Amino acid sequence: MLFVIAFVTNSALLPNFLDLRNLADSTFSFSEKALIALPMALLIICREIDISVAGTLALASVAMGMAHAHGMPPEALIVVALLTGTLCGSLNGVLVTRFALPSIVVTIGTLSLFRGLSSVALGDQAYTGYPELMSEWGQGYFFDLIPRAFVVLLVFAALFALLLHTTSWGRRIFAIGNNPVAARFSGISVDRYRLMLFMLTGAMAGLAAWLLTGRIGSTRPNIAMGWELEIITMVILGGVRIEGGAGTIGGVLLAVLTLGIVTYGLSLANIPGIIMTIVVGVLLLVTIALPRLLRGRKTAK
Repeated sequence: MLFVIAFVTNSALLPNFLDLRNLADSTFSFSEKALIALPMALLIICREIDISVAGTLALASVAMGMAHAHGMPPEALIVVALLTGTLCGSLNGVLVTRFALPSIVVTIGTLSLFRGLSSVALGDQAYTGYPELMSEWGQGYFFDLIPRAFVVLLVFAALFALLLHTTSWGRRIFAIGNNPVAARFSGISVDRYRLMLFMLTGAMAGLAAWLLTGRIGSTRPNIAMGWELEIITMVILGGVRIEGGAGTIGGVLLAVLTLGIVTYGLSLANIPGIIMTIVVGVLLLVTIALPRLLRGRKTAK
């Protein structure tokens, strides 16, 4: 409903909204965030969360910049990004699973850690001059119309949907989210699944770092600042229950497109960025509160 309302309203009020080139280019604003939202959905279904994803992305971008400055070939930079992201996710996963620490507390701490390491490594400098391979994927198009980053998002969305909804691995994720104690007694290695999901989230943040760095052509300490709020909004708006145990990848992808349409329309209307931030915050509050209110009314009846 939100998607239809946003699309119809923007189409009626903004004369250039339905231009195919503009619509295609609007996907650049959310493709990297949505790539991280996919594994974040799995984490939240498992009753966990990773607030540190934007910090992980920043650290992966810095690692690529350092590797490039030391002469590493262009093809290896994506490996550096993926490894850095996976290591960051592993740290989060180990702290949560081995030491039984709350994931929200752990990842708030590692967000500051990763962002701080990026700032220390760069100071007030920036890495630039990245190879053409990165800009081709970060800024390039297929058939001179469809952004490559958006196609990457669609491919990974299909893979995550197959993983979550058609495999025993996905069924175990839902089982953990619904009742982790029962899942453990039924023979599911709950901590191993949680650790793998944190590592997967970190790896996807690394992939997003590779695409984003290629798109903007530089690495700065404030890269992807505040993205964690928008990523979590995409997941919750997509119907993933914040308490865990329920959600779909299709819903997350629809929420991504809805937020993309909203922000694209606001930008065409020359609405300031701070207003966009307010809209995202309101959407997050509404999508968390509304289901609870509706359930409360049904219970009262």
